[in-house]
Amino acid sequence: MLLDLRKINQLIDLWLDEDVNYYDLTAKIMVDDDAVAKFGMNAREPITLSGIKIAEMIFRKMDPECTFESKRRDGDKIDTGETFAVITGNAQALLTAERVALNLVQRMCGIAGLTAQYVQEIEGTKAILLDSRKTTPGLRMLEKYAVTCGGGRSHRLGLDNGIMLKDNHIAVAGGIRAAVERAKAYAPMLTKIEVECDRLDQVDEALAAGVDVIMLDNMSNDDMREAVKIVGGRIPLECSGGVRLDTIRGKAETGVDYVSVGRITQSATCVDIGLDDV
Repeated sequence: MLLDLRKINQLIDLWLDEDVNYYDLTAKIMVDDDAVAKFGMNAREPITLSGIKIAEMIFRKMDPECTFESKRRDGDKIDTGETFAVITGNAQALLTAERVALNLVQRMCGIAGLTAQYVQEIEGTKAILLDSRKTTPGLRMLEKYAVTCGGGRSHRLGLDNGIMLKDNHIAVAGGIRAAVERAKAYAPMLTKIEVECDRLDQVDEALAAGVDVIMLDNMSNDDMREAVKIVGGRIPLECSGGVRLDTIRGKAETGVDYVSVGRITQSATCVDIGLDDV
C-alpha cells in the first residue's frame, strides 16, 4: 500500500502541535540551542517493523538538517536489542520529536506484528488476510499501511472505495436484488459491489443478482463450505465475523478467498521501542 506523504505531513503538524504546543519547556531549559545529539531507535522486544519513513519525517519536521540512517526496512523482523535507525542532529529538536515518533512507530509495529501472526496461521490455504475500517480516527492510512507490512491487504480505504451492501442497506432497499440493481445503476464503472450474506439462501440471491464479491458474515464453517460449493469459484468469497487467532485457520480452510479481521487494527498492542543515546 502506498503512503500519501502530503497527507502525512499534514498529520505530523497536528501531532506535534498537540504534543509541543508553544515549545518544549524541558528541552529549552536543559539543552543548549546548538547542542548536537546522536540517538538510536532500539527494539526492546521482537517486532515487525512499520513506520520507519514516518519516524524520519517527524524528526526532519523538527530538524530539517538532521541525518536519519535507517538500517532496516518496513516489514523486516527485528530482534530484541537491535538498533534499526540512528538519528543525528540538533539535540533540542530531536528530543522534542521523540515521543511523537515513538508513539507512531510503536503503534504501527504493533499492528504489523499482530497481522503477521494472523497471516502465519493461514499459511498454506488460498485465503488472503484483509483488514477492515475498524481503525483509529485520523490514523487509517498509517494503520492500513502497517497491515501490509505484516503481510495482509487492505479491504478498502474508505466508503468511497467500493459498494458494500450490508443488512441495513438491503432492508432499506427492499431486498438483495433491489439493492444490487440500484447500486449498479449509479456505481462508477470500475467500482465493485459486495453483498453481506448471513444465510445460504442469500448467497444464491446475491449470486443471481450479479454481485462482484460475497461476504459470508458470521456463518458457521459448515455453511461457508456449502457457500463455496454454491459459488463454484465464479466470484470471490470473503469471510467475516468472529475471526480470532484460534479460529482463523478453520475459517480459511473452508475454501474462502479472503478473511477480514477487525482485530488486527482494533486490538493490536503497541510494542516497546526506545530512543537511546549512542
